[in-house]
Amino acid sequence: MQKPDILAIRLAAKSRLFEIQSVDLRFSNGTLRTYERFKPASRSAVMILALDDQQNLLLTYEYAVGTEQYELGFPKGLMEIGETPEQSANRELQEEVGFGAEKFTLLRTLISSPGYMNNPMHILLAESLYPSRLEGDEPEALQLVRYPITKIDELLDDPKFNEARNLSALFLLKKHLAQR
Repeated sequence: MQKPDILAIRLAAKSRLFEIQSVDLRFSNGTLRTYERFKPASRSAVMILALDDQQNLLLTYEYAVGTEQYELGFPKGLMEIGETPEQSANRELQEEVGFGAEKFTLLRTLISSPGYMNNPMHILLAESLYPSRLEGDEPEALQLVRYPITKIDELLDDPKFNEARNLSALFLLKKHLAQR
């Protein structure tokens, strides 16, 4: 299929965190449409599924203002300019749970809502962990939760573990472990 021509991109709204663009398109059949989207991300993000020597996944409880509650999830964060996904994952892991990792495996790169944004998130498995803490940017210390990998299906059913990227990452991990 032929991609539509972008005729114009305009600022529709802007906040401290987000910029919404209005994008005028002409499709190959001549149809004109205006879509709105978040301005494409300038940096990718990482999510880390850290597996310790006792075969526990390391998760955190972190406050999410969107749901106004603490959410159970995997460590994650934005990549710094010049970092590889592995470097970024190692930094975020040290900042959020106090461990570094010697081995990383990229499970997949996800885009959560391609109809409205371009926000790549690299999902990595971290293994061979070692204690190491870096200062992060969280407003409070995150509560570390160790979850046995043998109870992965219980985690999938846990109502406090409901963010779509976390669930996708866990399914990717299940597939990866089944292929070992």
